[in-house]
Amino acid sequence: MCGIAGLAGGDAVRHQATIAAMGRYQHYRGPDGTMHTASADGWAVLAMNTLLIVDPQAMPGPYLDRTTGVLLVFNGEIYNWRQQAAAWGIEIGERESDTHFLLRAWAKIGPSCLDGLDGMFALAVYDPRIAKLFLARDRLGEKPLYWRLDGGRLAFASEVTTLAGYGPAPLVLRPEVVAIETPTGADTPFQGIQLLAPATLLTFDVTSGSIDQMTWWHLEDRSPFDGTYTEALAKYSTILAEQIPLRTPACDFALLLSGGLDSAVLAYLMRPPVCVTVRYRGQDRLDESSTAAVIARDIKAELVVVEPDHVDFTTALPHVMRALDYPMGNASTFSEHMAYRKIADLGLRVVVGGLGPDEFLMGYVRQALVLFGVDAVLEAGLEAYRPLAAKLMHAAGEDLGPAEEVTRLVLRGPDPDGRIRDLVADAMVRAGGDLARGLTLADLATAWRPLVMTSDKLASAYALERRSPYLARDLVEFSYRLPVDYKITDPAQGKRILRDAAKVIGLPEEVWGSRDKLGFASPVPSWLNGDLAAWTDAQINTALTDAPSAFRPLLEGGLKPGSRFDRTRMQALMAAVWLSDQSVKAAA
Repeated sequence: MCGIAGLAGGDAVRHQATIAAMGRYQHYRGPDGTMHTASADGWAVLAMNTLLIVDPQAMPGPYLDRTTGVLLVFNGEIYNWRQQAAAWGIEIGERESDTHFLLRAWAKIGPSCLDGLDGMFALAVYDPRIAKLFLARDRLGEKPLYWRLDGGRLAFASEVTTLAGYGPAPLVLRPEVVAIETPTGADTPFQGIQLLAPATLLTFDVTSGSIDQMTWWHLEDRSPFDGTYTEALAKYSTILAEQIPLRTPACDFALLLSGGLDSAVLAYLMRPPVCVTVRYRGQDRLDESSTAAVIARDIKAELVVVEPDHVDFTTALPHVMRALDYPMGNASTFSEHMAYRKIADLGLRVVVGGLGPDEFLMGYVRQALVLFGVDAVLEAGLEAYRPLAAKLMHAAGEDLGPAEEVTRLVLRGPDPDGRIRDLVADAMVRAGGDLARGLTLADLATAWRPLVMTSDKLASAYALERRSPYLARDLVEFSYRLPVDYKITDPAQGKRILRDAAKVIGLPEEVWGSRDKLGFASPVPSWLNGDLAAWTDAQINTALTDAPSAFRPLLEGGLKPGSRFDRTRMQALMAAVWLSDQSVKAAA
């Protein structure tokens, strides 16, 4: 996992010291070297934190094409670079990598090369031939990239706090943070700093100061699959067998193995030498470690069990918030953090996880509630989700419509401006009448950002490269195209086609036959009302002493005890620790 930062503008070369400092600020993203380079015309300075995975002896970035002067900084991995190099006639040396391929591809064909890339990336390219800076992110936003304008200059970085250090950035409470715990779209809590949206290309013309943004990939443009289920299963299994192993690193790596379906399939297809699972004492319902042990033993991997407690949470939370840049809503945040810390302690550099199937193959209970209705879901044995189903129960006899149902299920707080409702309604329209596709697009517009961002940021804080093989382009696009009954027919068993593929692969029935989703959930919300109640109140009250006025209602709401499933207190605590961080105060 690398980091990138830089500045473009007529006097950029005069700010090399500033860009060097920005690079040093996020040095943990690339422990193999932090360097910066100015373009030949002096109008751009790019910095890169390098984490060497493909070739430990390679030179760290930035990367310069000496023939054209094109300058590149890059964070991520391109998995099909050898095939594309051959297809585009790009020569690659023996000790060169995907980054050298990308540099030459851009110099040769420009931004149009993006559509041919299959991987995870955030990149910046300065082309002195046309005096333009380009910023781009991968299709699903696996790698973060923030930017801001300042007096005719454009600055960018992998971390929002890196950019906040470039100049003052007053804190802003976005309405959607109260609604779903996370900013949406391009917004951040720092005024003037934006997140480049997934699958977006930004072009900054240094001579005119103009900016243009375009979306270079649209998932909803994929045509529906019209074959039989047997044909779909065969094609899906083939894509799995081709794409998942392609993302297996050449070095030793660890797999986040929850014991559930998604990570288990990765275990059998990638054969990791190390599997890491997280469990909590006294939390039997959250414990899938026995299933993880069966899988690890079957693939002959070492199983490392991490067993944190409430004391670990109190010491870890400041580190978590510093890594995240700002609060994000993800129930697995603490578990992931503890797993990444252990993996780094083992001396590994790559970690693999199972993001993706739930969103694209109807793996969430909230999706089943919309597709099948409350009664069918509860009668299928998912009684534990009655508190979630209750969001729809009080509307008995009232025809809400799918968009309103989805909105009620994803909301965790008030949505007075209707921003979340608008996002969900737009997703349903873009899906063209297919409810399952609409549910996928709604997830990508609301709940997806904190999942993919926490995975990258928490891993990067420990200099780990995080890979999510299910986000392979072919898998994502084919999954999206499938009819709803190829994805789910039983309210308690989503991801039908993945389950059937798992049977073919040979996974134990206790994995593909499971009727409940646990993942890396944690008992943190119950701790905050129990063992950590007084500590939580103290953190929130301390933050209230000098918190910006807009954030006070959010913090005060966290002083009220919540239910087992209420995340209001957790959200307030995360905001309190974040607001108390000195780097956040300095930026604001």
